[in-house]
Amino acid sequence: MGLLTPKERKALPDSKFGLPDERKYPQQDRSHAANSKARAAGQVKKGNLSKAKEAQIDARADKVLGKGKKK
Repeated sequence: MGLLTPKERKALPDSKFGLPDERKYPQQDRSHAANSKARAAGQVKKGNLSKAKEAQIDARADKVLGKGKKK
């Protein structure tokens, strides 16, 4: 996973974030999506993130990771 420069992060559309309203947990590729799931789980354990927000991050990351519902 490469680091995002501030310029690259700013250029990402809101849809590429696990929490688009807050522009947190970037998920522009598979490695960032997997990392955002892990970081969200850690923040829930620390009491800094709600389970509902973790579920939102996980659902968005699963789409990037190809773990969504199959038709």
